[in-house]
Amino acid sequence: MTSPDLGHVATDARARVRRHTKGDRTKERIIDAAADLFAQSGYLAVSLRDIAARAKITHAGLLHHFPGGKDELLIRVLEQRDANDAAVLFDETLSAWEHLDQTVGIVERNARTPGLVALYAKLSNEASDAEHPAHTYFRRRYEILRAHFAAVLGELMDQPGLAPDSAAQQLIALLDGLQTQWLLAPGTIDMRARLIDFLALLGVDTTGWSTDSA
Repeated sequence: MTSPDLGHVATDARARVRRHTKGDRTKERIIDAAADLFAQSGYLAVSLRDIAARAKITHAGLLHHFPGGKDELLIRVLEQRDANDAAVLFDETLSAWEHLDQTVGIVERNARTPGLVALYAKLSNEASDAEHPAHTYFRRRYEILRAHFAAVLGELMDQPGLAPDSAAQQLIALLDGLQTQWLLAPGTIDMRARLIDFLALLGVDTTGWSTDSA
């Protein structure tokens, strides 16, 4: 599996969205079906026949569009999620403060898309197995995010004794942990507010953000 460049992923995924042929619409339907089933049951428990049934296509028809089978579909599903995040997280025209502002926005969006949050949580846990088809993908994704947030926090945080790379690791752990807690008790966990609390502890000026969820 090729390690992801999330910026390229966003570009490629947006290009696919702009296509309107019947075959492309069928592929999109299959990817959506796979995403739903992976979110509900986890990658390992879902079969290609399950995905084909959900997409209302034959097993042979699914393999015609995705000859790489379930592994190929998994990468397409992950790319679709990354396309939403990369377009804002890796915009080089944004300042460090604006990057964090976009991160807060992504947390708000996640609170409205429990299926995608569940998919990410289940797949990232399963992918801790080195034999899992998404293992390299997630390892590389975390490397990219750690470097990104370390650079952003290095410009904004005012917390003596805490290195930006350590803060970045803590920020990512917080986001992942909050998402898991929110999946279990969405009515009691305010992901956005807790993220802002954490940034304030790092010495980041959060006066421009409200702690009220959108």
